[in-house]
Formats: sequence, structure tokens, C-alpha cells
Amino acid sequence: MASHSDTLVVFFGATAGANGGKLGSDEREIILLVWQIVDLHEKKVGKLQRCLVKPDTLELTDQCKEETGLTLDEVAKAEPLDKVLQQFQQSVSSELKTLGRSSYTLCVDSPLIVRQALHPEASKKNLVLPECFLSFVDVRKEFHKCCPNAGPVAKHTPASMLEFVGLPAVSEEMFGVREVRSMVQLTLRILADPYNHKFSCVETVKYKFDSGTCKTEPVDSETVIRARGLPWQSSDQDIARFFKGLSIAKGGVALCLNAQGRRNGEALVRFINSEHRDLALERHKHHMGSRYIEVYKATGEEFLKIAGGTSNEVAQFLSKENQVIIRMRGLPFTATPQEVLSFLGPESPVTDGTEGLLFVKYPDGRPTGDAFVLFSCEEYAQNALKKHKQILGKRYIELFRSTAAEVQQVLNRYMSAPLISTLPPSPIVPVPVLATPPFLPAASNTRDCVRLRGLPYTAGIEDILEFMGEHTVDIKPHGVHMVLNQQGRPSGDAFIQMKSSEKAFMVAQKCHKKTMKDRYVEVFQCSTEEMSIVLMGGTLNRSGLSPPPCKLPCLSPPTAYAAFPTPPGMLSEAALYQSPLLAAPRPAQTAHNPAHTLAYYPHPHPHPHPHPHQPHLYMNMNMNYTAYYPSPPVSPSTVSYFAAPPGAMAAVAAQPHHAAAAASSVLPQPGALVRMQGLPYNAGVKDILSFFQGYQYAPDEYSGMVQMSEQARSLIQPKEWLCL
Repeated sequence: MASHSDTLVVFFGATAGANGGKLGSDEREIILLVWQIVDLHEKKVGKLQRCLVKPDTLELTDQCKEETGLTLDEVAKAEPLDKVLQQFQQSVSSELKTLGRSSYTLCVDSPLIVRQALHPEASKKNLVLPECFLSFVDVRKEFHKCCPNAGPVAKHTPASMLEFVGLPAVSEEMFGVREVRSMVQLTLRILADPYNHKFSCVETVKYKFDSGTCKTEPVDSETVIRARGLPWQSSDQDIARFFKGLSIAKGGVALCLNAQGRRNGEALVRFINSEHRDLALERHKHHMGSRYIEVYKATGEEFLKIAGGTSNEVAQFLSKENQVIIRMRGLPFTATPQEVLSFLGPESPVTDGTEGLLFVKYPDGRPTGDAFVLFSCEEYAQNALKKHKQILGKRYIELFRSTAAEVQQVLNRYMSAPLISTLPPSPIVPVPVLATPPFLPAASNTRDCVRLRGLPYTAGIEDILEFMGEHTVDIKPHGVHMVLNQQGRPSGDAFIQMKSSEKAFMVAQKCHKKTMKDRYVEVFQCSTEEMSIVLMGGTLNRSGLSPPPCKLPCLSPPTAYAAFPTPPGMLSEAALYQSPLLAAPRPAQTAHNPAHTLAYYPHPHPHPHPHPHQPHLYMNMNMNYTAYYPSPPVSPSTVSYFAAPPGAMAAVAAQPHHAAAAASSVLPQPGALVRMQGLPYNAGVKDILSFFQGYQYAPDEYSGMVQMSEQARSLIQPKEWLCL
């Protein structure tokens, strides 16, 4: 520490780009280091040392050449940074021995040379800096403490500070030497009478980021930034390395997750004070590997939303300090702690055995296939990561580095998934038949739509609008529809509703095979009817239009849809879960509140007047076959159905729909509900229908469903069973 050191080493540096107040903001390498020793006891100075540094990229900006007076030839003949730092250590150690001193502290004219230039460059070049660069004193802050009436720290310059204490400005013309001699004279002046100043404001640079849990106390918005564009596999330690030289608060890195629980390339970072936050903002568009990272201001509320809210279970799991966290994804639902420990093996022992495992579960206790594991050191964690995509049971397991904030996010996300049964009960009143779902246009043969095929999987609505260019003005409001596959991921297709068939024809002619993100996109003109059927699960290809797949003989083509409120009793018994595709569904926009309903369409009856008490409604399972994602995003629950998460369960219900029936008559009778558990993750409606091929739900014989389930038990594997 400076107050206990025998000497100060006045230190100065310059880069190949911006210097002064913008030093280090452009990622340019260091090209000049100058230093001189000051003996605090004898008030003497050592020999001034000036060394040029050869950068990896031999290039100097015009501003650098003008300020420093250096040429590219001079810099090219110098030693690289690691050699110059060795020379610095040897020179300082030799002089200290001559003076009979034992310790020293760096003294700089601003923290930029240490925090924004030296530490980031050493980190990128994998250089280990000497311990002396982990602490320093800022001569401007020391001067402000000594002479508080001299004005704010930010406005201090070597010349203005010398003038305030009655010393003339240094007349030296060589860049770097002038700055060091100015600091040395100022230091000697404030050490003497009448100031008798003691250097005590030592700043430190954290060598290692401290991971841990974030307390739910208020967070100052002046200390938080948002980093965007991070590699998806980056950990909190990687982010801390990107901000090397700046001090991040304990547990101050929160990786953001998308609706599917995967990292979205963003993180919120909390620093120890606003000064470090401001320095972090200067690293906007600096690089992490080959990617540039955007850095913006954020709020304390945003940080707490991602990193806060620790449950007792998470707090206990994360209570162990200095642990490396690994996330496991894709575990079999039947996996036990001992099986996970055996999978990781003796070369990667888990901290405290099973106590170092945290399985992520749904609110009802069902496993999600995710788990977090604690390791006591980096070596054990690296051994565990080598098992990435190895097999446990019949599934391959993904392993990633994780953070305490991610543990909290994942647990909060799954544990807050609401049950449909918790929704307020809706009255059991029939509603009029819907000709089409609320978000789809009426079926028409008018070819006023276009289909985009071959879109990049990362393409969003904004990319499509940019691709359309001048034709964007001809798109109908909310007319861009993304098509997702069975797993809820982009299929590479989209439909766009144009204002007229002429506009659609023009777009198909001018945009066909244009490129989007290095991929050419095919554009075809189509009708509203074709678009609607594809969005409902059908296919549209060169062979023509195929309706949505359906193998049950009692299900009719989706020509009309009837939506009926679902009784609370049936919802509670089914215990359906909301779709994970949209974590926060929007409220229903229609008067009959379709968020509380399931969708059905009628079975064609051979007689024109079927018996009024016979139920003829069946679940429209085709609606869940091809996921639909309109723009702006609307929850699937507003389309009068709930999409069950893959692998969770599927339910089929039957109930009368006669308008005059009493409430008790429409409640599901015993055996009217079939529940499936243990479905494969990739199982879709088509697979479920194929599974029950040959079994028809007789509408007038509910007991037949129970009999059918007994027959079906012989066809179902042990892990796929019916619960009635």
C-alpha cells in the first residue's frame, strides 16, 4: 500500500490510437511506457526510463503520430510488451536495491493506463502482469484531497496542478517524459511543507471475479450496464475477462435467458461504483474473440429482475463460496443423483456429493431435464465439460458453464410457470361458432399473400421487413406470420399478407431469390386459403396443397371451429401446462375470454338433425401440430387452445355442447379424459394420433374410452402410460 511503501514509481503510457481522456477506448495497443522512481523518505528521484513497445499490429493513427511524435519505423524496432514489462521489473528492482528500499507503489495521472489499456491488453495476450499493477495511486485524486479548492478532479491537468501549487510548467518537448516529470515535481511539492501530504488513496484491480448470489437490496442504476452480442457459450468469467481492469461487484454478472431458457447473448453487469461503470461504457464495440460486444446503460431494476429473487433452495445450493457451476441439460426424467454422479465420474467429483446437485423441476415436482452441479476447482469443471454430448441412459447430455444468476433465473422461470387450473373459472356458456381463429383472415382464393421459403433460422420480423424493402408499405397491418416447427423453432418459412394480389405478384417478381444473411430466399405468390391451411399444420409444395395430418376417422377437416368454455373441474383434472414457447402470454382480447377454452370442431353426422343430447365435439389437435407465431407476438392461448409442452402430457376431452344443457350435464363423465405422461420430447400431435390409430372415441359411449385405455396399455411402453 502507498501509505506503507518506501517509494512511488511514477508511471505513464500511450497507445497507438487515442490517448489522454480517451486512452484505451479504441482497443489500440500500448506503444510507449515511461517511469521514474520517487523516494518518499529522502525526497529523491531515480533515473527516468523511457521504452517503446512494439504492437502486434504495426499501425499508428494520425492522431497518435501528431501527439507522440513517434513514427512507425521507431515502433517496429522496439521490443514487445512482455519483454518491456520484464525490463520494467528489472529496472525498478535494481534501483530499489540501490536505494535500500523494499516496496513501491505505482503512481499514475489517471487510472486509464492501468484499467483501460494495460490490463485488457495483457488479458487478450494471455500475459500475467506483475503484482505491482494490481494497485496504484492516482495523482489527480491525491492532489484533489490535498488541495480541495483546486476544482473537480476531471478538469485537472499536469500544467494546471503545477500552476496551483506555484510551480512552472515543464518545458520538456518529448512526449511521455514531459508528463512523468510534471507528476514527479507535483509529487515532491505536495510531500513538502506546507502540504505534507500522505499518499493513502490506493486503488486496487481485482485479479479474479467473485461469483456468488445477488442480494435483493436496491441496486444503483449508475453501476449497471447491459452487454449485447456475447457468444452463447460465454460464462460469467469470460464476461469478467472482457471487462478486465474494472471491478465487478460480487455476483454482478447476470446472463439473460430467452423464453426457452437458453442464453440470448446478453448479460447485465453490476460494477462497484459509477466510475467503473463509465469506464465500461467506453468499451462499447470492443471485441471478445472475433465478436464485437455492444455496451449500454441499464437500470438496477433490470439487474434485480434477472439476478434477484433467490429462493431458499437456490440460496442453500449457492451458499458454498468459490465454486464452479456447470449446467446439465437433457437429463432423462428418471435420472437419479447417483446416476448423475456416476456419469460425471471420479475425475470430476461434485462438491459434497449429492448436496452439490440441484435438479430443476416444474411446480408439481416433475423433472425438466435440467440440473446444476458444483465443482470445487477449475480442473474438475474442465473434466466434466469433456463429457459434453456423452450418453446417459438413451440421451446425450449437454454441459455448459453457468452462473449463480442463471441458476436463479432457471429456477424462477420453471417454478413460476402457472397451471391452467389456477386461472379464474369461466362460466359454462356456449359461444358462437368461429369461422376461423381470431388471428387468421377469412379463407379466400384471392392470391394476395406471398410465401417466403429458405429464411435463415435467425431471421426475425425486422429482417423480413428489411428484405421487403420498398414493398413494406404494401403489407397489411399484422400481416407478417412466422411458421415454427413441432419443436417451436423457426422452420425457415413465413407468410406475408399484402394489400392486393397485384402487390403480392410484384413482390414475388422482384424479391424472388434475393439474399438475406448470405442465403437466397424464395418468394411465391399464394392465396389466403393456402396460407391458413399451412399455418394450421398442412403442407404447401410443388405437389399441391395437403390438409393438416389427421388419422382419426372421427375427426373432420378444419373447416369450422367451435370454441367452448372449459369447466374448471376438467381443467383441474387435466392439470395442463401452459406452452413454454411464450413464458408470459398476453391476456385474451375477445369477449368470451378464449384463454380459458379448448378448441374443437364438429364431427359430420350422417343425419341432418342429430340427437340434441349426443356430444359431437372433439379436440382440434391439428391446431397444435404446426406452431404459429403471429406478429405482433400473441399467446397461443388467445387462439382458443393451450399448447401442451412436449413431453408433458396430452389430453382429449369430450363434452356436450347443446345450448340448453345444464351445467352439471356438461361436466366430463368418468373416463371422458385420457392423460398421457412420459411422452418423448419430440412427440407431436401426429405421433399421438398415430399411436391411437384404430381406436375411435365413440361419442355416445364414454365407457368405451376406459375400455380403449385397457387395450392401449398393451401397446404402450413402460415409460408411456395412461392415467385415468
